[in-house]
Amino acid sequence: MEYTYDVTMFKETFESEFTYINGFMRNVRRFATHPAMYCPIRDQRWTYSSLNQEVNRLAHALLEDGVKKNDIITYQLLNSAEFVFCYLAPQKIGAINSPINFRLAPGETALILDDSKPVVFFYDAEHKEDTLKALEMAKHKPRRVIMVDLLGKEEVPEGHISYQDYVSGKSDDNPPKVPVHIYEECTRLYTSGTTGMPKGVPLNNINDVLSAHDVIMHFPLNPQDRTMNMSPWFHRGGLHSGGPTPTLYAGGEIIILRQFNPRTCLKYAEQYGITFLIGGPPMLKMLADNQIKHPVDLSKLKGIVTMGAPLEKEACIQFQKVLTPNIYNGYGTTETFWNTFLRPYDLPEMAGSAGRSCTDDEVAVVKIYEDRRGEPDDLVAQDNQEVGEIVIKCPEKTTYCYANKPEETQRVYYKGYMYTGDLATWDENHFVTIVGRKDDMIVSSGENIHPVQIEEIMNEHPKVKECVVTSVPDDLRGQSVVAYVIKADESLTVKELISYCANHPMLAAYKRPRFYRFIDELPYTATGKKMHFKVKQMALEDQAKGLLERK
Repeated sequence: MEYTYDVTMFKETFESEFTYINGFMRNVRRFATHPAMYCPIRDQRWTYSSLNQEVNRLAHALLEDGVKKNDIITYQLLNSAEFVFCYLAPQKIGAINSPINFRLAPGETALILDDSKPVVFFYDAEHKEDTLKALEMAKHKPRRVIMVDLLGKEEVPEGHISYQDYVSGKSDDNPPKVPVHIYEECTRLYTSGTTGMPKGVPLNNINDVLSAHDVIMHFPLNPQDRTMNMSPWFHRGGLHSGGPTPTLYAGGEIIILRQFNPRTCLKYAEQYGITFLIGGPPMLKMLADNQIKHPVDLSKLKGIVTMGAPLEKEACIQFQKVLTPNIYNGYGTTETFWNTFLRPYDLPEMAGSAGRSCTDDEVAVVKIYEDRRGEPDDLVAQDNQEVGEIVIKCPEKTTYCYANKPEETQRVYYKGYMYTGDLATWDENHFVTIVGRKDDMIVSSGENIHPVQIEEIMNEHPKVKECVVTSVPDDLRGQSVVAYVIKADESLTVKELISYCANHPMLAAYKRPRFYRFIDELPYTATGKKMHFKVKQMALEDQAKGLLERK
């Protein structure tokens, strides 16, 4: 390619320097004494300088442990200071940080360990028993396993090491700088596929930096802000939406919320002068209910950002009245972050929709065909009537691939777009309204749950002939899982199924059915596929009639 100017220095500098860790280090230099992170449980605050020192200790520990460039460091932690250390330290030495869901069943964690093959694995002491089971089930054995114990009360299992011992005596100086490229992977997240099994989502430095820029631009976020993401940080909405990634890149301060509790959140918002709260719509409902009963001063709050589900208009009006007039709502995926956005001036009028494209993104609704995918320019009518599939183009926030899954990559990504599997309509102003999922995914408490995985597990029960899984509305969780079961043995009871699901190593607690109903037959298409949409209609009717069993 011929250029009209000398691109040499720009390419050399941009491609090696436009990295997330360099952005963090700029703030270490210019905001050295500025607060970066506070933990209410420990009553401990880290400035940008002291946070950098803690990160350096871990970076040196990893180097002394033989961690090399592009090695994967997996951490399964609740929100904590150690989570942030694990996010930043690998980036200092050219390794890849990979947070994973602490709510996973042991078998699911084992699958991730076998997929990413981390050399070092950090886990939270609160989930020690599940971790031990996962490590036993995994074929891959990390070279080093480190337990993070916030309260220092758990005994360290044989062969493991405590975080404190791992970093004890290590230098707090910056480690030697490792050459990196903006296209190199620095973060790996995990999501669920159409079968419910975890999929690795690699993110490069451009993705992390420009995801941070997206939040800084849309909130907007500045060095005077204090954010508290009320959801777990291990997923894209937790890490990138007002979590560690954008807040530390902007020079603001993170207030750590280890586990969600509405009364605690409101207390922290008042006590620490939080400017942005981030969480799913069910969390906002609980905040509003508590604010009515036990009001606190929210005058410092600039806004609440929600994602993971649409906002109903009446709920939005209540949140604006009770919590803050500035409500934001984003929609997106683990692979692409958020891609449509509703700003305060869009609400409550456009509540119920997912908003329209973010500044640097293109979101469209394309036609659906049985034998092929719709082309990116084969659009449905912009009449809020014709249903199509949401496709997303956002080259700044995705690598357009899955780790170790080339076939899945080809299925989902096409001509610069991600084909989400979400069904939607849109209007002449490009506001998108989601109506369902092609694969009937369930979203409960912000977690993606795939019916197919649960159905396969339940069908393993010797007394189950067949089952189908769907969901019903839940004021607390958004959706609750419902299982319709055909018995192979008439002695089968709901109590047995509850016990079976609770003890299955491949079924996380949040995926277990909360409601059951025994039936004689299931609805199928002419080609033998389960008609989930009909079962969903049946579940809504059964819920209204009180026919769903819980025990």
